[in-house]
Amino acid sequence: MSNRFIYINSCLAIAILFLFSCNDNSTNTTQDSNSLFLDSLIGTLSIEDKVGEMTQLTLGMLCDGSGPYTLDEPHTLNEEKLKTAIVDLKIGSILNSGGHSYSPSKWNSFIQSIQDAAINEKISGVPVLYGIDAIHGATYTSGADLCPQQIGLAATWNTELVRKIAENAASDVFESGIPWNFSPVLDLGIDPRWPRFWETFGEDPLLTSDMGEAMVLGYQEGPYPIAATLKHFYGYGMPLSGKDRTPAWIPERQLREYFLPPFERAINAGAKTIMVNSGELNGIPVHVNKKLLHDLLRLELGFEGVLVTDWEDIKYLVSRHKVAENYRDAVKLAINAGIDMSMVPTDLEFPGILLDLVKDGEISEARIDESVRRIINLKLELGLFENPIPTTSALTSEEGDLKNYTLQAAQESITLLKNESEALPIDLDRKILVTGPTANSLLALNGGWSGTWQGDNPKYSNSGRPNAAEALIQKFGKDHVINFPLEMDFDESDIERIVSETKLQKPDYAILFLGEMPYTETPGNIEDLELFQNQKDLATALKSTGIKIIYVFIEGRPRTFNEIESMADGIIMAYLPGDYGGVALSKIISGEVNPTGRLPFTWPKHASSHIPYFRKHTEDIHTDFSLNAFNPQFNFGYGLSYCTASIDSITIDKSSYLIDETIELTVTISNKSDCDVTEVLQVYISDLVASITPSVERLRQYKRVNIGPNETLDVAMRIPLKDLGFIGIDNDYIIEPGSFKLRVNKLSKTFDLLKE
Repeated sequence: MSNRFIYINSCLAIAILFLFSCNDNSTNTTQDSNSLFLDSLIGTLSIEDKVGEMTQLTLGMLCDGSGPYTLDEPHTLNEEKLKTAIVDLKIGSILNSGGHSYSPSKWNSFIQSIQDAAINEKISGVPVLYGIDAIHGATYTSGADLCPQQIGLAATWNTELVRKIAENAASDVFESGIPWNFSPVLDLGIDPRWPRFWETFGEDPLLTSDMGEAMVLGYQEGPYPIAATLKHFYGYGMPLSGKDRTPAWIPERQLREYFLPPFERAINAGAKTIMVNSGELNGIPVHVNKKLLHDLLRLELGFEGVLVTDWEDIKYLVSRHKVAENYRDAVKLAINAGIDMSMVPTDLEFPGILLDLVKDGEISEARIDESVRRIINLKLELGLFENPIPTTSALTSEEGDLKNYTLQAAQESITLLKNESEALPIDLDRKILVTGPTANSLLALNGGWSGTWQGDNPKYSNSGRPNAAEALIQKFGKDHVINFPLEMDFDESDIERIVSETKLQKPDYAILFLGEMPYTETPGNIEDLELFQNQKDLATALKSTGIKIIYVFIEGRPRTFNEIESMADGIIMAYLPGDYGGVALSKIISGEVNPTGRLPFTWPKHASSHIPYFRKHTEDIHTDFSLNAFNPQFNFGYGLSYCTASIDSITIDKSSYLIDETIELTVTISNKSDCDVTEVLQVYISDLVASITPSVERLRQYKRVNIGPNETLDVAMRIPLKDLGFIGIDNDYIIEPGSFKLRVNKLSKTFDLLKE
């Protein structure tokens, strides 16, 4: 260990001891000691040290190989490249995996070598901060259980479970020696054409806020805490074209009404870092928008953590956005706008360019110090000065516990959308045909960011986990399952072969696994939201045989399929359910588990009509000259179960309220069946008249309720009146008196909000 590192830790210890002797408040003492330590350390850093701290490279830049994307296998650190980056350029952060997952021991070996160079050879002795995209479990740690992607987690409507999932992911990431996670995504999933739709918690601001807060707390306040990252600030998820990293045009009122609340909630929950929107918003690339990155984020929302760019986005200011003539100008614009750490993954020029800008007076050293202070404070909060590699000796979570939570999340996410004549569940003595392009693929169950960026390499998937077809064979027995694996590009000859065999073997059901294979970001751009034609042809051909048809969609976005919807006896949306998605589906299809998932988005009926549920009244108008503008295949919040409960009545405590009061709602719900039922109570409120055209309704509260057989419950729910405001004419949050309607299922109550 270097003398410099010993000196740094001595300063930290002295600062803590001094302040504890002067202050009885432990929270204030910790903050003050951190401040004293930061003042002392930053004062000893050179400008070269500081610009290095603001630079982040990908692991591939430190490894043997002809380039960062063409590494020699097995991946090995190159001592010369390591010295250049960490010692000479004083790089403060590394990210990524070099292209695929590693075992925890391999991760620890890499990070140990990187930290040894930083602590023992770099003059400053400041440890490196390592970051990773572990977005549905420890996605780059071999053997780690991969849970449902965010869109599936949202379908559980279970924030307690989501927090536990995040805690478990943090423990796996922590075990790999990584303290910083680029998750959760808090963009809204409104346009299903967007290829990162499945990385969101869906279209609703409240559900996204609740889920995001739960995930941040799970990452940062669990037994093995890691730093969370809110992505992508903000307005990224609704590009006009539907394609990734293309322009979004969203008025400020809409931004503040729908897109900002999830970020604000997560910031208030203590999120330590934020990643910036890669695209442009209203004509300005967000990476250079000081009004958003400083005025809104820092001054208005009070965010004090680290602001990091996305992949190569400073260079894209020149090559894509055309707002900078050259790379130097791009760096100047981004840093002066408020960027703290620049993800310049393969670029060794950045620190030198930033250094020259400071020396030439185009970026002030005071501005640099702001960012460096935030970065080093994050390293301090994560314990990197005391333990540069998070210790794993205390990890006690049992694999069975992790598996159970992952399986529970998959089971609770899966959503039953249609069940004609109680076609589901299927008795175990029935014969079933299992086919479709996603039936025999574990990769399809996990989606992107699974072992690799695109999630499409079976070498790095958890091969011991059964895909959907394998799980159904295990559940029903091989004598009861006819399995026809298909590739995505199957053709008419494949369909003819399946139909011929179906007529010969006469199964009772055909279970068609439809949807998409893994993708993320730009490779997932599409020209048409409609389901693939060969999948529709397969459904049509099998329907002609007269057997019952079940569709199971394994996909991260709702592809439209109105043309074949009526052919299905049952429809299941599985989203991207993770490693145990096959097992979960087998339990639900066989009736061992009662489905409880509810859609976190509106499923459009037509490819050109994707309108969220919080539409305006003009989008509901039905005339003699057009179809109803809002006419989805399935509504937001929709989902069926095999056994259901009925909502018998709703009552509210008053008929009129003042602004500082709370609605006390009681929902009476009964289960007249002989099985346990889980119901997701959803409370929607409509503002009947407002100065800004109101939404038809907004989700204002929800609760998962478990009801035993033949049981009746009175469920209490509370809605603060202050939550019923909106962004007004001046783009400020206001609450107006007037009349409102509260709805739970088909029951409603009206009430008034009075003037003070």
